[in-house]
Amino acid sequence: MSVPIAYITIIVIWSTTPLGIKWSGEGVGYEFGVAARMLVGLGLLLALIALRKITFPWDAHARRVYLVGGLSLFFAMASVYWAAQYIPSGWISVVFGISPIMTGILAIYILKERSFSEGRLIGMLIGLAGLSVIFLEGIELRGAAWLGVIGVVFSTIAQPTGAVLLKQLKPSMPAISITAGSLVVAVPLFILNWLWFGPAFPTSINEKTIQAILYLAIVGTGVGFPLYYYVLKHLSAGHVSLITLITPVTALLLGSYFNNEFVSARVWAGTGLIMLGLFVHEQRKLSHLWASR
Repeated sequence: MSVPIAYITIIVIWSTTPLGIKWSGEGVGYEFGVAARMLVGLGLLLALIALRKITFPWDAHARRVYLVGGLSLFFAMASVYWAAQYIPSGWISVVFGISPIMTGILAIYILKERSFSEGRLIGMLIGLAGLSVIFLEGIELRGAAWLGVIGVVFSTIAQPTGAVLLKQLKPSMPAISITAGSLVVAVPLFILNWLWFGPAFPTSINEKTIQAILYLAIVGTGVGFPLYYYVLKHLSAGHVSLITLITPVTALLLGSYFNNEFVSARVWAGTGLIMLGLFVHEQRKLSHLWASR
């Protein structure tokens, strides 16, 4: 697959994932939805590793990598699936747009990187202002939408924490092996989470829920993760960061069209601020990107 096609495919997958998360828990509970997705995804990845004879180490260092990846995956995905009960699907992608900012902050404290310039600080403040607008919208809505915002924020902390810690470990195995090993750790936790907190095993599952679970397992996990690492290998970080500037808008539009989710002017304003903040935060990388063309 060519890099441009892979890039566009990732945008489509990341744009549709929030809606899939929303649908995959309908009638069965979010706990079952995420456990089923991860279990099927793990099976597919292990089969692919076996068929293609990909290296899948299990030494002490590899196990540490899988443990870090698995724990961050569990906390990030469990919290975002939980949050999907309370907020429209499009909001998930919007709030998750602040994850590159979170990654930058964590890299300073964990990896001791000293790249927190004035521009990045301004970008962070603009992004947080946009997040505050979304949070205020959640408070004013009926129900507990504000809890959903908090849940996604927790996910945006858990996922970058795992990414930064993995970078610190400097894993040398293939990306697909890291993904599969992380799922080996995470899947039992997802199953325990379902057995402990979720409803009983569903006696019937509607067709839309089944399709959403299979889509997330096959496309989101089995295709999306490898494609992401493929694009990251061939393109600069500036190119990849542009994805998070696109997916919030597309996710909101998809949620509005396919799930009848109302998008208020305040949500659009918050989305714009988060995207602007991310653009300013990543402006140095983007400048290097354009200069290299």
